[in-house]
Amino acid sequence: MSLESISPIDGRYARQTRDAAQYFSEAALIKHRILVETRWLFMLSANPAIKEVREFTPKEIQIVNDVATNFDIKAAERVKEIEQTTNHDVKAVEYYIKEQLRNSSLSDVIEWVHFACTSEDINNLAYALMLKNGIENAFLPLAETVVQEVADIALSLADHPMLARTHGQPASPTTIGKEFAVFVLRWRRQLGQLKAQEYLGKINGAVGAWNAHAVAYPQAPWREISKSFVESLGLTYNPLTTQIESHDYLAECFHTLIRFNTISIDFARDIWAYISNGYFKQRTIAGEIGSSTMPHKVNPIDFENAEANFGLATATLDHLAVKLPVSRMQRDLTDSSSLRNIGVGISHSIIALKSLQKGIGKLVVNSDALLRDLNSNWEVLAEAIQTVMRKAGHANPYEKLKELTRGASVDEKKMREFVSGLELPDEDKQRLLDLTPASYIGLAAELVELVKK
Repeated sequence: MSLESISPIDGRYARQTRDAAQYFSEAALIKHRILVETRWLFMLSANPAIKEVREFTPKEIQIVNDVATNFDIKAAERVKEIEQTTNHDVKAVEYYIKEQLRNSSLSDVIEWVHFACTSEDINNLAYALMLKNGIENAFLPLAETVVQEVADIALSLADHPMLARTHGQPASPTTIGKEFAVFVLRWRRQLGQLKAQEYLGKINGAVGAWNAHAVAYPQAPWREISKSFVESLGLTYNPLTTQIESHDYLAECFHTLIRFNTISIDFARDIWAYISNGYFKQRTIAGEIGSSTMPHKVNPIDFENAEANFGLATATLDHLAVKLPVSRMQRDLTDSSSLRNIGVGISHSIIALKSLQKGIGKLVVNSDALLRDLNSNWEVLAEAIQTVMRKAGHANPYEKLKELTRGASVDEKKMREFVSGLELPDEDKQRLLDLTPASYIGLAAELVELVKK
């Protein structure tokens, strides 16, 4: 961690985002550009339609592979050094690869590096690979772990009653497990869409029409060559673009992440409220301080930190989602600066998830507080009583319960007296007399089974 970092991603939270750096840093961008360039050179060598590029020997293939696989921070620094002269980041990558091949047996083919490519041919594929690998290897495993931890809590507390609150007011009871399970299914739906996400790519020249390609090799099947190349990288081929890949898939991906983050903010705020209501206590950690002046405080800081970082992530990703698919005419450079912030949005999501995970790990159910809250709100049984009265044919049951309970404090004695005075079938009456706020949970416990895999 550098104390001189402007962004907390590379400063305060650097340890939490270290894994993401290999996918979203400047060095990662250079590495993926080199990967695309070297793979394109291999494609030219292996394609019989491009006769002027000879086939490579196994040793030469290894030499080219090594340029990409042996990439390290010193290599990245060399590329940046070249860029000081070129003032063009992709051209610096091209020159770096040529430099690496110049003193080998491949010196005769170095001018085929970046053949017929525009910078965007390399960039769009590099970013697609970075995003795909970053989502699959850095974001998804963490997100799935956190969601599963919430699912485990839901299953363990499936029948643990809790007073629900609609509009912030006491409402029909639920269970902790059922409320946690709601979030699990919401999250899993977004993660399912993220797993099914396509990552598109193109390699079709300066304006997307293979102009230079067709002049140099008019008989070569460039559309098929490009499709095969993009798919060989594990990406989905986009056959029709301007100079840039249209970035619609990026918007799709970011909007899915935004929905996941929004659900997570909803969860963090609910848990914050439950802690405030005393439903959960938080395990204390030796040495931690909750307040600089109030020694008793154990603040729900992990959930607050998560909310803040999910919000920052969403703000960044939302801008990228609405900006990147828009480009003037065949190309402008507003996407270039914007794309460099993909890692910012995803890193804030990762920071938030780790905070959420930390907070979840501290939660301890306060059963006494939950039961006390339930027993202080017997009026929530009004729904059940008026519903059974409807079943029995009573006139105006809702209005009668409204008169008894609305805005009033109704205790166990008063509620049982009301039920005892009703003309109801014995079985129905006894069921209501046996009912308590803690037992009035409907099918909540059964519903938690939905989170089982």
